[in-house]
Amino acid sequence: MITEHPQFFTATILEWKHLLKPDKYKDIVIGSLKFLVQHERIFLYGFVLMPNHIHVIWQMREHVKSADVQRDFLKYTAQQTKFDLQQNHPAVLERFRVKVKDRSYQIWEHRPLSVPLWSTKVLEQKLDYIHRNPVQEKWQLVDLPENYYYSSARFYLLNVDDWGFITHYGE
Repeated sequence: MITEHPQFFTATILEWKHLLKPDKYKDIVIGSLKFLVQHERIFLYGFVLMPNHIHVIWQMREHVKSADVQRDFLKYTAQQTKFDLQQNHPAVLERFRVKVKDRSYQIWEHRPLSVPLWSTKVLEQKLDYIHRNPVQEKWQLVDLPENYYYSSARFYLLNVDDWGFITHYGE
């Protein structure tokens, strides 16, 4: 059962650094999204993972609060990324050092964007937007949205399910 509208969620790496450029860090995000779906916390309708930010369209399941999912998702992905950086790239980790009381390092910017999607039309607009992100002139990661692996574009445009945890928004 669903209790909230789908949401367009955007989170940005601290100071827009390109931390998510290596696939291993995108894979951490994918693993966390998969966990949230498998443990029936969310329905995942779409996503794109860019070098310095992510866009997700998700919907909370019954008895699940958006704030809790967002907190857990960001905390887990930050911790896992930090652990890898500590072991394999300590100099890169130092670029994420902060001077705050509750932490030494910060991976994600504070206050990610979360916007309720009140209609199918708006959801489709956001889905189109996120799928076109990798082909934008600024990025030029691929020539067509369906050619970008870390996205749900192939699911919608080619009916290819590379991930196994995306739900079509029309279901």
